[in-house]
Amino acid sequence: MPNENIKIALIVGGASAEREVSKSTGKNIYEALLNLNYQVKVIDPAYGINQPEEVEKIFSEKDFSEINTQNYVSCVNSKLFDNIDVVFNALHGPWGEDGTIQSLFELRGIKYTGSKVLGSALAMDKMFSKISFEHFKVNTPKWFVIEKNENDLENISQKINSEFGFPCVIKPNNQGSTVGLTICKSEEEVEDAIVLSREHCDKALVEEFISGYELTVGVLDKKCFEPLEIKPKSGFYDYESKYTPGMSEYEVPANFPKQVLVNLKDQAEKAFIAVGASNYARVDFRLSEDHVPYCLEVNTLPGMTNTSLLPKAAKVDGISYEQLVDKIVKLALR
Repeated sequence: MPNENIKIALIVGGASAEREVSKSTGKNIYEALLNLNYQVKVIDPAYGINQPEEVEKIFSEKDFSEINTQNYVSCVNSKLFDNIDVVFNALHGPWGEDGTIQSLFELRGIKYTGSKVLGSALAMDKMFSKISFEHFKVNTPKWFVIEKNENDLENISQKINSEFGFPCVIKPNNQGSTVGLTICKSEEEVEDAIVLSREHCDKALVEEFISGYELTVGVLDKKCFEPLEIKPKSGFYDYESKYTPGMSEYEVPANFPKQVLVNLKDQAEKAFIAVGASNYARVDFRLSEDHVPYCLEVNTLPGMTNTSLLPKAAKVDGISYEQLVDKIVKLALR
């Protein structure tokens, strides 16, 4: 079917902490879809059925009306999605990439980009991802979970010291883009890190910190792109380093021995399978100083601005940004 006959609903924004990141991703995807001659309708599910008429207001920093997750259900069940061939999901964070909105689309029989319900849910839940990694022989940092009502700081600190020591990482169990994440260098920083994490999720993941390098491997239709090394100028790839121009440098293919890169791609493929991901994703790693890869997570809806990591990796394989967007649509339609 020619592109001009295909109707796409591009969903952006949402009500998660990554709302603005989603808008940036969505704006680039929107321009690419138009250049590819698709029919495109842009929808922010956090607005429900009350959508602005001008597409510019969807991407504006100022909210058009009240946003909340309750609006998602009324939005997906409305006429806004009538006669849509496929949904391009550009949401990030809870409700967008955790299987929730995916399940709503499946109830309506609407095709969508990204992983299916189970893969999305598994990948977004860091604890279950870790369990899946271990079952599929994917190397991952040591970890444990702090439950909602667990507040004994002395016991938590003792467990950190006995399991892997400091520094360690404390982060929400269900967030991306390093939202709510802290690298704790000592016991004195644990309480504040837990408080910050619980602003985003009741359950916190405590993880061994791996000293070394930051790498990521893009996956498209079960094929791994060349590993990309991220070199944040601050020394840590936090939210600011990810989304502020000039705060990080990137090298793809990463400059490591061939066998190290082969091992990274093998681990990325296993991680992709472990969480039940499909179509496309990005698998994030820490590479230790002695070149052992440690998988952190599988991002089933990676950032898709034209300067994001997956498009950078695809470009090395000769796939332009617009071609990547087109391939993602075609994968969802097949």
